[in-house]
Amino acid sequence: MEKSYRKWIALAAMSLGTFMGLLDVTVVNVALPTMADHFNETFTNLQWVLNIYTLVLAVSLLIVSKMGDMFGRKKIFVASIVLFVVASAINGMAPNLLILNIGRAVQAIGGAGMNSLAMALVASNFSGKQRGVALGILGSVIGMSTASGPLIGGYLVGQFGWASIFYVNVPVGIITVLLAVIFVKETPSYGANTRIDFAGMLLSAATLFSLIYGLIEKEGHTTWAWTDVRVAGWLGAAVVLFAIFIVVERTVKDPMIDLQMFKSVHFIGTIIVALALGVAVYSFNAFLTVLMQNYIGYSALQTGVRQLTISIWSLILGPVTGILGARFSKRKMIGFSLFLGGIGFLLMMNAMTLHLSFSNMWPAMILMGITNGMVNPLLNTAGMEGVAPQEMGMASGLINVFRQIGTTVGIVGLGLIQDHRYDAYLNAHLGKIAAMPAEAASALKKVLIDAGPFAGHGVAFSSRIGKMPFAHDFQNVVLGAYGDSMKGITLTAAMVLFVAGASALLFMRDHRGSRDE
Repeated sequence: MEKSYRKWIALAAMSLGTFMGLLDVTVVNVALPTMADHFNETFTNLQWVLNIYTLVLAVSLLIVSKMGDMFGRKKIFVASIVLFVVASAINGMAPNLLILNIGRAVQAIGGAGMNSLAMALVASNFSGKQRGVALGILGSVIGMSTASGPLIGGYLVGQFGWASIFYVNVPVGIITVLLAVIFVKETPSYGANTRIDFAGMLLSAATLFSLIYGLIEKEGHTTWAWTDVRVAGWLGAAVVLFAIFIVVERTVKDPMIDLQMFKSVHFIGTIIVALALGVAVYSFNAFLTVLMQNYIGYSALQTGVRQLTISIWSLILGPVTGILGARFSKRKMIGFSLFLGGIGFLLMMNAMTLHLSFSNMWPAMILMGITNGMVNPLLNTAGMEGVAPQEMGMASGLINVFRQIGTTVGIVGLGLIQDHRYDAYLNAHLGKIAAMPAEAASALKKVLIDAGPFAGHGVAFSSRIGKMPFAHDFQNVVLGAYGDSMKGITLTAAMVLFVAGASALLFMRDHRGSRDE
């Protein structure tokens, strides 16, 4: 009884670490306006407070996963939390943007260790049916942390100021360290007699850095073509570095990644689903937040509360998926849950009208939430099946890396689709407003396109525009353009989930009676 009791306290520690690490991906969004005033910086400069965390997190995931496999996952997990807590304190006290960005980069290294090793530690601390339940709970935490950023961030910033989103990590982190040290069971140091693959680590980091940085550059400069050397150069470098990485991993005695893992059709299916979750579900949170705040007019806190319609399902379904996964086909549950999410995005597309409100969106948001609440925990469990104990950290790291890459690709790709449809709608409709002179239409179209879809509402409903005789028609065109751009995003996300659902059914396998049971 005591041993079982200690396991579940250990799970609480690992869940807290995961929650903190992933929450800091999204919680900063709502604090940016306050930070802009405090540091007297532009939003463009502040964007790197978000981007640096995303970039370093992705680069670090595989390295800390491998270090955990080699030298003991508990050691690296606890060290990651300590690093995360120290960096959080520095961020809260940051006197300028440079120190804040450096602190965010260090914080991301700690976050990478917390996120990837928590899943592997759960897999090694639990076995049999308990492993499915525990990974289901951890999956619900992953879903909750990503989706609850606007709610928690909105409350903290409103009540205590922007620094509180970092300071809150300090007491929570200290509690997590104490629980982990006392209750989490260490894994063997599988690398005791092996060499560290420094070349593999360096090449994997350089590959991921080039890929993510190239995508971030494209996101920040939508007018740059994909063939622009400032974008294509980084993406091309990622391809070359990846090819070199594969050659190195096939020749060294103790590779960072055992490439045999990718011969498993089941693992390929798992990675496809992780990528699709990032592209469709997690990246959509950013667009949904802008829709609810900038266009519908909800505050950060009101937005967060309404987004519980999505995130609450992770809390409800996470533990249940472990029980269901032990009795039914995980492959089928993942596949059909993704189809359900695709239907949810189609409903969201249909809800995009000129006078959109939460009452139009909640049915779609429920289906999205059920998808996230079902797929994430089941994916964690399925991803660990058939993986050798010494590779569990790397397997969880790869799942997290592809989920993170998917999120970045989704934000860039869906953003480009939004920009294209937004600009096309404005070009087709602004010239048809009868009371608007051609010169005004041309000038306002340039302002709107330069400002981008996120800022369109602020332009259209400014006090200056409100005095114009064409104000009402102009505002309806801008709302129509934004709605049409959101239809493009939601349709694309639906197609991604439908393809991922089919991939899950085709590629993933059901493992019955594993050796851990």
